[in-house]
Amino acid sequence: MLTVIHGADAPWLDSCDEHRNEENGTDMTIAAKPPLTIRLCGPRGFCAGVDRAIQIVVLALKSYGAPVYVRHEIVHNRYVVEGLEAKGAVFVEELDEIPAEHRAQPVVFSAHGVPKSVPEDAASRNLFYLDATCPLVSKVHKQAMRHNRLGRHVVLIGHAGHPEVIGTMGQLPEGSVSLIETIEDADAYAPADPDNLGYVTQTTLSVDDTAGVIDRLQERFPNLSAPAADSICYATTNRQEVVKQAAPGCDLFIIVGAPNSSNSKRLVEVALRAGAKKSILVQRAAELDWDEIGAISTLGLSAGASAPEVIVNEIIEAFRARFDARVELAETVQETENFLVNRELRSIELTAADMAFVNG
Repeated sequence: MLTVIHGADAPWLDSCDEHRNEENGTDMTIAAKPPLTIRLCGPRGFCAGVDRAIQIVVLALKSYGAPVYVRHEIVHNRYVVEGLEAKGAVFVEELDEIPAEHRAQPVVFSAHGVPKSVPEDAASRNLFYLDATCPLVSKVHKQAMRHNRLGRHVVLIGHAGHPEVIGTMGQLPEGSVSLIETIEDADAYAPADPDNLGYVTQTTLSVDDTAGVIDRLQERFPNLSAPAADSICYATTNRQEVVKQAAPGCDLFIIVGAPNSSNSKRLVEVALRAGAKKSILVQRAAELDWDEIGAISTLGLSAGASAPEVIVNEIIEAFRARFDARVELAETVQETENFLVNRELRSIELTAADMAFVNG
């Protein structure tokens, strides 16, 4: 169920009364601007897994000092990466890039998860590592290993090349997992033992698209075993559901997120399918093409699970500068999930100031 909360019920949503015209030095009341309703989706932005991963890097920096190395992007968001770099994090693609003199410093594995070969490599190099893999991704790893342990060939529904897919496939011996991306792949799939299969999915997929692929696989392979629990994470499902309900009637739907963020790109697709006239993926307000946006009266706004709230606020303020913006909170559920950081870091205090670079 979609609940709409108006600005009067949430003071932080209220628009400014006046806007200073910097070019001519005169006051311009917002009555002179075209009206705009912004449907701000909730939940949006950081999920518990992303929040935990960023906290791990921040706490490691507080505990061990700079540099703290991070293998690959901690999450798929350039703003977050640059914010952590400013604090002293160093991002590397592979562990052999860590200088010998810094091998006592922590290296953090990203929220997307890594193949088993990565911690094994870290151990062989005597590196101290902190695993920031999202617990829900780790759950998929365990489900895939359970299928394998029971003698089933694992079918992984996901996107080739995505770090999460690479990490999940890397939990099992080579040849133990087959990747299926589309219904067409499901149609063409020819397993050696059609009666002994088990599937898992990437956590950040479109719920509707994934359901179609699973349905086709189950039609072709009636003995296909499901995972013990749904692989698509709660945050992906929740963000897609509220976008789906908020999209009808929107002239434009903006998703804040990175172009390499799977869950963010899926939200763009969901908005279009649900009735938004147009949907775009934006990393920062500076990317907005105002000529292309043109005259709109209803804007949908959400953010992928790795997009910080400060950018959502930045987007809202950019529209308030040009429109008489009335913000409504379109909310379906409230998320209360919280994932604990690694034991080594739990005694370190995390303050609001530590996370202000992403939370505002």
